[in-house]
Amino acid sequence: MFIISTTHTHCTLSRISMGVHTVCVIMSMLLCMSAARAEGACPSPCSCDGGVVECNGRGLTTSSMPTSFPSDTTELRLHNNHLTALPTGVLDPLTSLRKISLHGNPWSCDCSILYLRGWLLKQRNDVLMRNVSCSSPHALQGVLVANLVEEDLLSSCRYWFCDLALASQISLVIFIIIQAILLASVIYFLRRFERLSKEARRTTEESIAGGDVSGGNEYTMIKDRGT
Repeated sequence: MFIISTTHTHCTLSRISMGVHTVCVIMSMLLCMSAARAEGACPSPCSCDGGVVECNGRGLTTSSMPTSFPSDTTELRLHNNHLTALPTGVLDPLTSLRKISLHGNPWSCDCSILYLRGWLLKQRNDVLMRNVSCSSPHALQGVLVANLVEEDLLSSCRYWFCDLALASQISLVIFIIIQAILLASVIYFLRRFERLSKEARRTTEESIAGGDVSGGNEYTMIKDRGT
């Protein structure tokens, strides 16, 4: 019976191990297929034909534009939309990109345009640079994005982590002040308690001493009467 039970357990464990292995293989294949499909998928609401991705005239804004494009994209058309900036890094994975159209967008030349400016400068394409100009602010209207001075743009940047750091410092100062007030209050009450304890102890000792004296006087008076 013991031999049969051991053999049965071994077979069961082997089947479980094979089942787990099979499930892992299937999951790996599904993940690979999903990744491959995601890389080659045409983003909505654009249309794709070979390596050409047409997103022009779709009413795209910076927040609604696709965050990724097929890795084999050779031409990307983003003109005649409502783009004010491009999401940071959106064009970096497109190593096969040879042509892009960006004209007809109301580019906002503030801190958010820094990525597009840097990307344009890397391309060294004069025709492309001439088609991308500022629509706002009014002082920079018509200025080519590639010709913007980085220092001027940085002055318009407001980084959330700087605000968070400032808020954290203020909170820390307030916390330290509250802790100091609490510590001072504790020290004050401890000293007051110590003073009251000393006064109570002195009063008790005086009461005891006064009782001893009065008791001694009564004892003397009783002794005198007996005499």
